[in-house]
Amino acid sequence: MGKYFGTDGYRGEANVGLTADNAFKVGRFLGWYLGEVKRRKGISETPKVVIGKDTRRSSYMLEFSLIAGLIASGADAYMLHVTTTPSVSYITRVDDFDCGIMISASHNPYVDNGIKLLNGQGEKMDEQTVALIEDYLDGEVEAFGTKYTEVPYAKKDKIGRTVDYEEGRRRYTGYLISLGVYSFRGKKVGLDCANGSSWNIAKSVFEALGAKVYLINASPNGLNINENAGSTHIEGLQQLVKNKKLDVGFAYDGDADRCIAVDENGEVVNGDKILYIYAKYMKERGKLITNTVVTTVMSNLGLYKALDELGIDYVQTAVGDKHVYEYMSAHGNRLGGEQSGHIIFSKYAATGDGILTSLKVMEVIMAKKTTLSKLCAPLKIYPQVLENVKVKDKLAVMDDTDVQNAIKEAEQALGNSGRVLVRQSGTEPLIRVMAEAKTVKACKEAVSKIVKVIKAKGHYLK
Repeated sequence: MGKYFGTDGYRGEANVGLTADNAFKVGRFLGWYLGEVKRRKGISETPKVVIGKDTRRSSYMLEFSLIAGLIASGADAYMLHVTTTPSVSYITRVDDFDCGIMISASHNPYVDNGIKLLNGQGEKMDEQTVALIEDYLDGEVEAFGTKYTEVPYAKKDKIGRTVDYEEGRRRYTGYLISLGVYSFRGKKVGLDCANGSSWNIAKSVFEALGAKVYLINASPNGLNINENAGSTHIEGLQQLVKNKKLDVGFAYDGDADRCIAVDENGEVVNGDKILYIYAKYMKERGKLITNTVVTTVMSNLGLYKALDELGIDYVQTAVGDKHVYEYMSAHGNRLGGEQSGHIIFSKYAATGDGILTSLKVMEVIMAKKTTLSKLCAPLKIYPQVLENVKVKDKLAVMDDTDVQNAIKEAEQALGNSGRVLVRQSGTEPLIRVMAEAKTVKACKEAVSKIVKVIKAKGHYLK
């Protein structure tokens, strides 16, 4: 992780950790750098950047600042307006953009925001380019063998322009509809749009495929994104599914790159369960190329035991769909994801896509002519307890000998029947302490021991 950019872009409280000036500078550097790369390759075309945003009030401010920086440096900025992160990824790739930008803080509250950068293939931006942007933000960058405290402004006819590109969002919606293998006619589906990016896309897709849609949290006002809604607050969708006797429900986060499902009984179906369901479905049809599912260190032991029984291999990466996709891309894997609901179907997308994930879950339900609860039944999930501890300095916590000793003691207490995972959040000032064991009591005891040491050593930020 860099100084400004974490595992999922530049994240911070709007106009505190992430200001309009910061966004302008990101645009300034990218517009110039993308143009300079082209020029050095003998390409005279103006660089093109496509931009989307979520529904946060500050997203408009950051959008205009980024655009001002881009066009001041000679790039053309194409505006998708309010849309999802995966739609930006898709349009960047299929319409040959040099770069894609999504303005969002994902599942965070409205006060936060972020800048997610994608390369020309719709994948997360490479670390080398991100490092150059960070250097420029700090006042000096060395690029192409020259040091710059300021990059040149474009002049005369080289100044960039803005283009309304709403058609790109419509084309992405059409792409999702085209992936529907079965009609959903007769199915009652609940959708929780988190008052975020999916509010104007998800319903259209499901209705086009024939479902009867019951919608909640689809009235964004700039301040209510993720507020007791979406994939991190699943209770509302659970209640909707039970009250309306729906067949299934799907909840997205603020930028709709993750999905958590709810079965017909109102039970939560998280990313691990979705990976299990779809891995089994792919293997049965001979579609699971490499016979491997890519997971992260947060995936449940129960998932691995179930995959073992199916004869499916698995690997673990660091937390973050960026790491999952990088491994999948390098090894040719077709399916990977996170417990949190970032699921990547590499045949169809270069990033986690919440709406696509819900369509794939529906595909299995329709193909098997069964319910989501029955599809999940063979998978036995181990209890997990996770506590997020707000800290002054994440690195100081991880370097603290007493904290490390507490972790070792907790691991020894659990033995082979569980595990402990302590890691830094990539987007927030948090240390995440997780334990997994056969009983909730054992999990809580392990987590409590570690958290107590973190607080006793003065790392806790009140």
